[in-house]
Amino acid sequence: MSESSPLQGTSRFPAGTFTPAPKRATPAKMLAAQGKMESLLFLRHGEQQLLSIIIPLVALIALANFDLVPGETSLNKTFPFALATAAMSSGFTGQAISLAFDRRYGALKRTGASGVPAWTIIFGKVIAVLAVTIVQIIILGSVALLLGWTAPIGGVLFGILTLFVGVASFTAFGMLMGGTMSSELVLALANLIWVILSGLAAWAVFSPSINASGWLSLIPSISLSQGMVDAFNGQLPWLQLAILAGWLTITGVAANKLFSFSSNR
Repeated sequence: MSESSPLQGTSRFPAGTFTPAPKRATPAKMLAAQGKMESLLFLRHGEQQLLSIIIPLVALIALANFDLVPGETSLNKTFPFALATAAMSSGFTGQAISLAFDRRYGALKRTGASGVPAWTIIFGKVIAVLAVTIVQIIILGSVALLLGWTAPIGGVLFGILTLFVGVASFTAFGMLMGGTMSSELVLALANLIWVILSGLAAWAVFSPSINASGWLSLIPSISLSQGMVDAFNGQLPWLQLAILAGWLTITGVAANKLFSFSSNR
């Protein structure tokens, strides 16, 4: 009878031979890593910083110190308008353009091929927008305080709530556009829409003859800007929050159904 092999019944590679043991990361770790990467890419991009931080900051300082537009330009209006502009920039324009070019160059497909679930990629971009929003609040809020802006504690809480609902709404809009259109079309349309929405918001907030609580409040930029003015004054803007939530639902559902991780162009 033959002798049994000394390796019989044992593992070829004993436990601890290879460290760390290769295995798929947990969903929480994947989401944290993806969110960190997307946030760093967003914050390092010069054009994103220009649209999301520098332009709103310049608008805040200029409108608060110079007679550039007709009507009241106190900090009670200029600061909420600057924050709303920043939210539109980071949530809508920034996401639409970055997504469109990620699709064009196959970045999303390569990320998905690495084993990262699709939902991780999407929520990683959402985390990046939230991170930028926090930076915007810190920078613009600090400058506004230095310029003399004040608000009740309740108003600050209402304002932050309205801002994040607006950011979510515009982010869904940006993902819908960036996830369905060609990069060239998105590059042109996203900037044009941003200029139009910002202009309409400024017109509604600063013009004394405009009633922003009527049908004009259905325009998301007007609803966000006017809602934040009311919120920082201590009033919870139920109508504007409902309108922004409606836009979030519509664009979010459409983005979920039509979003594509690749582009033919």
